[in-house]
Amino acid sequence: MEVLKIATAGSVDDGKSTLIGRILYDTKSLTTDKLEAIETRSKANGFDYLDFSLATDGLVAEREQGITIDVAHIYFSTAKKSYIIADTPGHVEYTRNMVTGASTSQASMILVDARNGVIEQTYRHFFINNLLRIKDVIVAVNKMDLVDFSEEKFNNIKAEFEKMKANSEYKDQNITFIPISALKGDNVVGGSENTPWYKGGSILDHLEKLNAQDVFEAGQTRFPIQTVIRPKKDEFHDFRGYAGKLYGGDLAVGDEVTVLPSLTKSKIKEIYFFDKKFDKAERGSSINVTLADNINVSRGDMIVKAGEEPAVQKQLIAKVCWMDSKNLVSGTKYLLQHGVNRVQALVQNVDNVLATDFSGQEKAEALSLNQIGEVSIKLAKPVFYDKYKDNKTNGSFILIDPQTNHTAGIGFIQ
Repeated sequence: MEVLKIATAGSVDDGKSTLIGRILYDTKSLTTDKLEAIETRSKANGFDYLDFSLATDGLVAEREQGITIDVAHIYFSTAKKSYIIADTPGHVEYTRNMVTGASTSQASMILVDARNGVIEQTYRHFFINNLLRIKDVIVAVNKMDLVDFSEEKFNNIKAEFEKMKANSEYKDQNITFIPISALKGDNVVGGSENTPWYKGGSILDHLEKLNAQDVFEAGQTRFPIQTVIRPKKDEFHDFRGYAGKLYGGDLAVGDEVTVLPSLTKSKIKEIYFFDKKFDKAERGSSINVTLADNINVSRGDMIVKAGEEPAVQKQLIAKVCWMDSKNLVSGTKYLLQHGVNRVQALVQNVDNVLATDFSGQEKAEALSLNQIGEVSIKLAKPVFYDKYKDNKTNGSFILIDPQTNHTAGIGFIQ
């Protein structure tokens, strides 16, 4: 069954946890004991309705304060798809958590309180979606029941978002605006009689129509090798397969390929999905391939189509989201993890800090916790990379503090 990963974002009290809880409730994805716990807790809190936010806020501090702090992953399924929702916090001090949750997502939902409209945190949420180049974004204008389901309020918020989109670098993003009431259920899973002026579908209708294949954006073929398969059975004595996930483009039997970093040439001999052979594999597929020539290929190498070789350099310019309490400053050494490869890296310069409201950038000498900026990095040995806008997987990396082994930053190659 197709799996779609969704990141969520919203400011305090925008109703994000309630929305997720409503989706789980209306799709009958809550277990009986969980539903009973929600009913009991809702009554204890004096509510005459079910508080669906209790379905997602797992930490005691989250339940007590009514906010989301940590990234939680929620799972549910319909007849058409399986879904994984990354419930991310919206506070500025948890920017790193939001980037982490959204980094593996294929679609995104941004909640906006219909009473407040677009606020500072909304700009940040949309900026991060642009930075991570999440192709499909749902803007859920929530609490429409508190503004009498006003079409004018909805259109005003839509107009403000359109202005934001005009200032963003990622022009191919699809933005869908949906008026909802997470508490009442309007346009969440089913439709709503309260919004006759709205001609689109519900949130679930939109998610059901998304093709998860589309989120693996088309581009040049990149096949990083996760492991080399050498069965120990006598009947497969000479078998040597290379397993991993295919990104960017397709691979077919007979394609001429180049193995990086050795630049050795060969052809695709066989393609396996588990134990079945196929003539072609589409991007996003987890496959095992064999080559026509007996050449040396190891974990960390990459197979690309001949003529589609990526850049190979020791110098990188990247946008970095800083996740460490210790500032990022020039002259600091880190370990750079790019795919399965790890190399020593020197931060040559912090070039600037980016404003998350799309107002531009300003010069800086350091990046502090939760800031995003452009950084120049020198590596101990070359890596084969793409720009992040061309290939997300081969254009991203993490920086690791060699002393603490903590993930200190996430980078997006420019």
